[in-house]
Amino acid sequence: MKLGFIDYYLDEFHANKYPEWIAEASKGEIQVAYAYGEIDSPSGMTTDQWCAEHKIMQLDSIEALVEKSDGIIVLAPDNPERHETLCKLPLQSGKRVYVDKTFAETREVATQLFDIATANNTSCYSSSALRFASEFIDINKSKIENIVSRGPGLLDGYSIHQIEPLIALMGPDVAKVIYTGTEKWPVYACEYSDGRVATISHHGWECPFGMTVGFKGGTCKDFTITSDFFGNFIKELVNFFETGEVKVPHEETIAVIAVVEAAIKASKEPGKYIEL
Repeated sequence: MKLGFIDYYLDEFHANKYPEWIAEASKGEIQVAYAYGEIDSPSGMTTDQWCAEHKIMQLDSIEALVEKSDGIIVLAPDNPERHETLCKLPLQSGKRVYVDKTFAETREVATQLFDIATANNTSCYSSSALRFASEFIDINKSKIENIVSRGPGLLDGYSIHQIEPLIALMGPDVAKVIYTGTEKWPVYACEYSDGRVATISHHGWECPFGMTVGFKGGTCKDFTITSDFFGNFIKELVNFFETGEVKVPHEETIAVIAVVEAAIKASKEPGKYIEL
């Protein structure tokens, strides 16, 4: 199976790592064969240089890449504002498509993109790799009443990595979001329609991803993410291209984007609830 990469610019961490990881996880049965970059990297290799370095055929249009590829990965992990443009043709193709995090900047755009995919029978999904951390596998989701999540990074670019597992564990029906942190230390709470609450905090780049999960009956589980979540993510990605099994329900991705959007809005008006 030959995959095609579509990226805003190709010299970035995910594009640099995925070809080798995918080939290894698929035992060589799936290869990244084609690539299209909308622009050259602002601070790295040009598209020509990247394709030569990785021995991947450069194509000069999204149309050409969609036509040649058996499956498609839309990257641009740090530029979700480009996904609406980069995704439209792939999502009309009827081929299997993975879209890197963050899927869209707004719930409206996310919904529109999934509507395009559904109308064209295109199997697709999007996710943060953190969803696939091994620490989440044995958690009894039906017993969760509260989550306190912690992690690194800034609110704008890294909230997806905590919100994605939160939605996977507690479900998509977040009702409102409130910001309770400071400019330096983002903290926000997600309140569910049934009264459950999850709190998310960002404590700088040295803070590992971790979580305390509170269950009905008063027990809790606290852990730091130490598993190979990227490895797990790549295995699931390979399985998707092999089988067409969508790994993340569209409604959950839409909810993730809605919470990311609401958290950013809430950070500009601390103490005020942003209704979803």
